[in-house]
Amino acid sequence: MPVRSFRPHDIPVRGSWRSIGKTSGRHRRVCNLGTAALFHSNVMRILLLLSALVIVAFSMLRAEDSGLVRREFTLDGVAREALFLIPSGAKSTPAPVVFGFHGHGGTMQSAARSYHIHELWPDAIVVYPQGLNTPGRLTDPEGKKPGWQSGVGDQDDRDLKFFDAMLAALNRECKVDAKRIYSTGHSNGGGFTYLLWAARGEKFAAFAPSAAAASRSRSMLKPKPVLHVGGENDPLVKFEWQQATMDAIRKLNQCGKEQPWKDVKGCTLYPSQLGTPVVTFIHPGTHTYPFEAPSIIVKFFKEHAQP
Repeated sequence: MPVRSFRPHDIPVRGSWRSIGKTSGRHRRVCNLGTAALFHSNVMRILLLLSALVIVAFSMLRAEDSGLVRREFTLDGVAREALFLIPSGAKSTPAPVVFGFHGHGGTMQSAARSYHIHELWPDAIVVYPQGLNTPGRLTDPEGKKPGWQSGVGDQDDRDLKFFDAMLAALNRECKVDAKRIYSTGHSNGGGFTYLLWAARGEKFAAFAPSAAAASRSRSMLKPKPVLHVGGENDPLVKFEWQQATMDAIRKLNQCGKEQPWKDVKGCTLYPSQLGTPVVTFIHPGTHTYPFEAPSIIVKFFKEHAQP
């Protein structure tokens, strides 16, 4: 069959060619506009697809280049996992340790992306643990999403045992600076950070919970340096609940009058007679994790070590 050449007045229709013959100038303009619009739409779709592929590829490359390693543990017959970054220097020189706990419904990967403490403090050992499905106190009452126990004794203390196992593994395999161990987390992860303070406080130098309150564990807390991150318009963990926690901790830590901290916008320092200051980072947002928080938290952690 002879090959038909394409002429200026031919347009493709479902894989074949249809001649539109001679048309008036007005019809040609309409056809040209329609063809241009279709072409522009297709180009935009291709560009959006390419952009998405680039973002995915960059995220994968970043994850590979980050040095994070997934590790598994088995506790009481249950598989647990976490992402670890252990700097090479930690094999010979004691290194600080930071644990970063995701919120309810989150993952260890999302915690690594949001907190990115391993990028901000490359000399530190950083651990992003993965929670198990657990009923939420404010959302997900059926426990279909991963999270952390909310009180001592809940779920046979599975998450406190998980923390113990992770820290023990680090102590076996590298040099841990026992005076510089820290915990941070957002929402349910922040609540678990308060629980670690209550149940394992002697292990830690300082804490940095975000969008959380210590309603159940408050009476068990002993003075420690803390940086609390809170949104004034948080609809989930109400700001008044967080404010009550901050007020109680300032009283516990015997804090004095407020003053600016490091000239960081939104941050207030409450010096402590006990050497356990309270810093608050209050932002006007909701139940979100502010992008400024990680660098502020790392700066705070670097200031504090156990005596």
